Amino acid sequence: MIALNGKPVFPGLFTPLMITTEDDLEVINQALDGDKHIGLVLTREEQQEHPTVADLHQIGTVARILKRINLPDGGMNVFVSTLKRFRIRKSLSGDSPILAAAVDYLSDEEYDTDEVRALTRAIISETKQVSENNPLFSEEMRLNMVNIDHPGKIADFVTSILNIDRADQQEILATTNVRQRLEKVLVFIKKEQELLRIQKRIQGQINEKIEKSQREYFLKEELKAIKQELGMPTDAKTSEYNRFREAIQDLPMDPETREQVEQELEKFQLMEPNSAEFTVTRNYLDTIVKLPWKEPPRRDLDMRRAERVLAADHYGLEDVKERILEFLAVRKLKNDSKGSIICLVGPPGVGKTSIGKSVARALGKKFFRFSVGGMRDEAEIKGHRRTYVGAMPGKVLQGLKIVGERDPVFMIDEIDKLGQSFQGDPSSALLEVLDPEQNIAFRDHYLDLPFDVSSILFITTANTLDSIPAPLLDRMEVIRLSGYIDEEKIAIARKYLVPRSLLRAGLNKKAVKYSKAALRSIANDWAREAGMRRYEQMLDKIHRKLARKQVSSPDLPEQYQFEPQDLEQYLGKPNFPEDVVKQITRPGMTVGLAWTPYGGDTLIIEAINNPGKGTFKLTGKMGEVMQESATIAYSYIRSIAGGYGVPADWFEKNEIHIHIPAGATPKDGPSAGITMACTLLSLATGRRTRPRLAMTGELSLVGQVLPIGGLKEKTIAARRNGIKQVIIPMQNEKDLEEIPDHVKRGITFHPVSTMEEVLPLVLLGR
Repeated sequence: MIALNGKPVFPGLFTPLMITTEDDLEVINQALDGDKHIGLVLTREEQQEHPTVADLHQIGTVARILKRINLPDGGMNVFVSTLKRFRIRKSLSGDSPILAAAVDYLSDEEYDTDEVRALTRAIISETKQVSENNPLFSEEMRLNMVNIDHPGKIADFVTSILNIDRADQQEILATTNVRQRLEKVLVFIKKEQELLRIQKRIQGQINEKIEKSQREYFLKEELKAIKQELGMPTDAKTSEYNRFREAIQDLPMDPETREQVEQELEKFQLMEPNSAEFTVTRNYLDTIVKLPWKEPPRRDLDMRRAERVLAADHYGLEDVKERILEFLAVRKLKNDSKGSIICLVGPPGVGKTSIGKSVARALGKKFFRFSVGGMRDEAEIKGHRRTYVGAMPGKVLQGLKIVGERDPVFMIDEIDKLGQSFQGDPSSALLEVLDPEQNIAFRDHYLDLPFDVSSILFITTANTLDSIPAPLLDRMEVIRLSGYIDEEKIAIARKYLVPRSLLRAGLNKKAVKYSKAALRSIANDWAREAGMRRYEQMLDKIHRKLARKQVSSPDLPEQYQFEPQDLEQYLGKPNFPEDVVKQITRPGMTVGLAWTPYGGDTLIIEAINNPGKGTFKLTGKMGEVMQESATIAYSYIRSIAGGYGVPADWFEKNEIHIHIPAGATPKDGPSAGITMACTLLSLATGRRTRPRLAMTGELSLVGQVLPIGGLKEKTIAARRNGIKQVIIPMQNEKDLEEIPDHVKRGITFHPVSTMEEVLPLVLLGR
């Protein structure tokens, strides 16, 4: 016997066998010396070396050797005719490597019935269908199949040419019942047909795609030939190259810049459109051609128009408007766009951003705004290197691309809230942008070419100057915007806020009418901050409720009239139910004036004493400077208390506690020094402080009153809170000239140099 590692061989076939092993060569030689018959049996495992009879399947095929051909490599090619199935009964090999066995020859069973004949016809028909769709089936195979006269042989022949597993073929070889064998083969034919259908569908899809791509290719080639005849660019890359070349020729660049740009253009022409570098270079050239390289046109600044625009857009802020008009007048006389940078500083909601828009409108220039609040990456200002994925220019060049002009108005919001991180310091990157001496040749990391941004009018905004780095602040001209007093808020509400809020709510402009007292009540009881944002929110709240009423009940009156008593129905309980000054009802309470980033404010400083051992306690989230001021005030008052009738041992026998509401709000600075001193003396003497009087000033250890900052904001806060008298340091008297008369009206100022002057003004009699 010969062990087959591939697939079984079926009876009734002529087939070649390649003999390579010495054992199989010996089998062939012995067979040729005898009756020329050999057994062909499939191994149970594929590629099994030196198998024994036990490693073979039981059913095999007996074959007769017809011809032997010796090969040059020592092997042998044998042509055999397969005759019949056999079953191995027992092994006769013994210790010999030659495979030999006693066998039983098997005959076909149940091969002459109508069912077998029907199955045979079905197999012939289905196999013809398979052979028509499979180029591996030759015409000779089809003829052989038709000429076979035995159903079993037909099943064997079809199985031998089907592409099925060796185990399935062995199963059919082992099936001696012809009907069962035909049924199994028919199942395999059906599977082959299904595979052929899937293969045909896939092949059709592939052919369709190939045909489509070939058609597109030929059409593109034809289009390219037509464009060549007409002298037009033949592809997208050429079109882009021509566009860039024409645009760059018209740009007014210096020779060094032009040389670098043209080098990039030539590099772009040599690139393959499919390369990653192609897109990077195209975006770079696109940025270059979109930037405004041309000198800005000379604009004749109309100062009267600028004044009208500022007056129309903003109520009040006369000193700010005056400063801006002075700034614009200098630019007009110099006829030069280069110069200082404006920095608008003030609390939220006072109109810093809208002033920037008004300046752009007054100058007839385009306006571009971006915020740097929380920005931590200097690449946001100066761009990324082109080597990075997704690189783009910084905000300055992006803004110039958007506006398309070289001399727009750029507003940089929240410059006091710039951050720092491992990615760099954006405030340092702004130094070059905002320096008139450096920004004539500003180099963005992405562009990497000198670009003149000195024609841009930069306007920055901030709530406070404390967090702005000194080198950056040095490059800017600071214009301070203070908060609004009640009269200004009423006028702004009538002129701007009420019509705008009604429009947002979908109400008619005449649908609501506010009395002056109602507008004042909103300012005093619900929106007592320096700006107008909270005020506008309150108006929006009223108008939203009116809009809902109007939708729910269309028969409501055409116009609503608002008086102070009507507001609580729409806005709820007042946020400031009563004036803070009215709360001073006992000794140890004093009103001070404070400056915050959100404008001026009034502070009530409270003090109480309890029997104790002379300790001194501070609460109210005071900063370190304020705590030191409180300690100075305590030491000073203790040194002079005897002159005001305070017992010598009062401080040793009492525990004193100073508190500044609100406890959750951080407070710092030295300007509450004299206020805390007056509070302590009021507590120690039992004398109340004068009503509607507030004070501000730093206290020295020997009783001198030192100057403070933010007097204008503090004065506005005093007026807003109904203060009639204000004590200020003598050295701040000159600052009163900068405060508008309508803000100072009704307030008496007491400039003082020492605490001896302060105490008689503050303390009442017993």
